[in-house]
Amino acid sequence: MTLPAQPELTPPQLRLRQLATVGLILGVFLNALEASVVSTAMPSVIRDLHGSALYALPFAVYMLFSTVSSPLWGRASDIVGRKRLYLAGMVLFLIGSALCGAAQSMAWLIGARAVQGLGAGALLTISLTIVGELYSLQERSRVQSFISGVWGVSGLVGPLLGGFLTDHLSWRWTFYVSLPFGILAFLMVTRFLFETGTRRQAQLDWLGALLFTAGSALLIWGLELQQWAFAVLGGLVLVAAVGLEFRHPSPLLPIQALGERVTRVAFAGNFMGGAAYFGVIAYLPLYAQGVAGGGATAAGAILTPMLVGWTLASIAAAQLMKRIPLSRITQAGFFVLVLMFVALTFTVHSPLWVTSVLGFFVGTGMGFSMLTLLLSAQQSAGKGELGAVTSGVLFARQMGGALGVAVMALLIGAAAIRAGGLDLAEGLRRAYFLAVGLLVVAFFMSLRLPTVRPEQQQRQA
Repeated sequence: MTLPAQPELTPPQLRLRQLATVGLILGVFLNALEASVVSTAMPSVIRDLHGSALYALPFAVYMLFSTVSSPLWGRASDIVGRKRLYLAGMVLFLIGSALCGAAQSMAWLIGARAVQGLGAGALLTISLTIVGELYSLQERSRVQSFISGVWGVSGLVGPLLGGFLTDHLSWRWTFYVSLPFGILAFLMVTRFLFETGTRRQAQLDWLGALLFTAGSALLIWGLELQQWAFAVLGGLVLVAAVGLEFRHPSPLLPIQALGERVTRVAFAGNFMGGAAYFGVIAYLPLYAQGVAGGGATAAGAILTPMLVGWTLASIAAAQLMKRIPLSRITQAGFFVLVLMFVALTFTVHSPLWVTSVLGFFVGTGMGFSMLTLLLSAQQSAGKGELGAVTSGVLFARQMGGALGVAVMALLIGAAAIRAGGLDLAEGLRRAYFLAVGLLVVAFFMSLRLPTVRPEQQQRQA
């Protein structure tokens, strides 16, 4: 099943679409900037609010609420329309940002981060869904490569901006800085975006949604804090939720779309790619300090080549797909990932620049494979499933990342993480081996994607 072709737009309509897209990209920029800006300021936040024992909670709560709410926003937008839910998510994000900046205690900050994360769950998911409806496949790839570029820019600019605001104004401004950009994005989307999606006479599966949210929350929380009883309970609740979803006429999960091979491969590929990539990069800064002997700057800089590689590859993929089938680009991305992680297993005792160079190509592989899998899944989805499919692909990547971080912590070992040096290097080698295994599976699954020539893709778009 494919999306219907976009109708020809008049020049005024094209102008409105362009301005609306700028507003959407601004919203994505806020989401991307938040992580890099706030992480720089968090030591000052903890010191002022006397919350060193709760250091991880503001991050974990934000990630938890943004991750588990994403599928809810996506499916709800399939039923009631995209625009109003996007605006509601933006309002929640801005309210949460303002409350974070005004926090007088750690409990206040953690609660505000929950509100902020809930709104953030809507911004990226619904933005990508709207782009999927407004643009043809070729145009969509270009817009989504811009969105990838936004993440790259935020990763480079965010730490510097966060440090400047914290040092020269206050850590509170790392939250307040979102407000003017968010208000501008809200006004642009309100004024220029015409409603996308068609309201359906359907009701959300509230019991399934409740079980899915609770199960995801317990699983992510258990994995983040290594509370295995919570993780197991979360997995069991998710199994029950999936069982309910199969029997509901309007399920939260895109059950109908998952009957398509392309969607299944996109979900599985994002899950395994997310587990390998995010599971490893969580420990690379520690490697830079504990093995390579670098300082805090080196610990942050080791991640930059990966981010740059991902961004550049996403932009390149948007151009390559005009001449090369999406499936071939996906396969090339996973092949590069396999090669680079194999190389990393042999270089754990090499200088830091070697890991940085290989990391650039790891990011390149992610940029090729993740963008094209998302585009393929959107292309195969029906219009009534587009929001659920888009949010499901992103959720699979995030859930894979959470699982990867937890499993790789076990492989590396707590003693090796504390000891550093040779023990940490060997532990990281074991994590690389797991990543290789996951990516080999993802590569072979990607070989099952149908090969659709670019001219055929364009006719289907």
